[in-house]
Amino acid sequence: MLRSKHPTTSGQRHQVTIDRSHLHSGKPEKSLLAKGHKKRQGRNSSGTITVRHRGGGVKKRMRIIEWKRTKHGVPAVVVRIEYDPMRSANIALLHYKDGSKAYILAPSDLQPGSTVVAGESVEATPGNALPLKQVPVGTPIHAIELTPGKGAQICRGAGTAATVQSKEGKFVTVLLPSKELRLINGESFATIGQVANVRWKSRKLGKAGRKRLMGIRPTVRGTAQHPGSHPHGGGEGRAGVGMKYPKTPWGKPAMGKKTRSKRKSRKMIVRDRRVK
Repeated sequence: MLRSKHPTTSGQRHQVTIDRSHLHSGKPEKSLLAKGHKKRQGRNSSGTITVRHRGGGVKKRMRIIEWKRTKHGVPAVVVRIEYDPMRSANIALLHYKDGSKAYILAPSDLQPGSTVVAGESVEATPGNALPLKQVPVGTPIHAIELTPGKGAQICRGAGTAATVQSKEGKFVTVLLPSKELRLINGESFATIGQVANVRWKSRKLGKAGRKRLMGIRPTVRGTAQHPGSHPHGGGEGRAGVGMKYPKTPWGKPAMGKKTRSKRKSRKMIVRDRRVK
């Protein structure tokens, strides 16, 4: 649910926030917080900036998410739904019957008090995890493994869901949120349901300060820069791009050039996401 405030300041005038009144308001589960997590701020191991416009931001603690769902056949009770500052999706705290605890991504229809389980032959209800070969055709799924046993890699953002289209041999055809049709091994696990916090994309931050609190620094237009800093820079007055096509700060084509790695196989892609 989205909420807009009565504007008492300029920053609130166009601000649209997400209602979190149904989420847990206390502290996270201490045993499931990552120890020694450090901000990277766009730098690699040698301290060189490899991703621009990162830095600052509020200090956060990373929650350890159970991506593999390895406790097959062990039921778990959903204790509460929590906010996670490291991701767009909400997370659910599970208490397993054997006494252990874990965080998973919260599906839209999952409520505190519900029971979830992972395994080969479990029911296809929201929060349960099972192999793709056991998922009924047309069922929405998320947190999908690309390699069996590696853990969930795709469909992890708020509001995302893929759909099982068909099954043939040991592979399952899955329609991804990008509209790409892809073959995935039927032994790979996936969780039933759509990721919660569906209205996340409709929020409006309202002011630049909230972006800075998120650890994102300002982006300067190329045409406003010095010609030595950007291919679009320089010129008298408000000069345009002034070339055949826009370029990145490093002189590479900025629009239209395919960037998918040549090392990665395309044989699993049934239909490209760009096909209308």
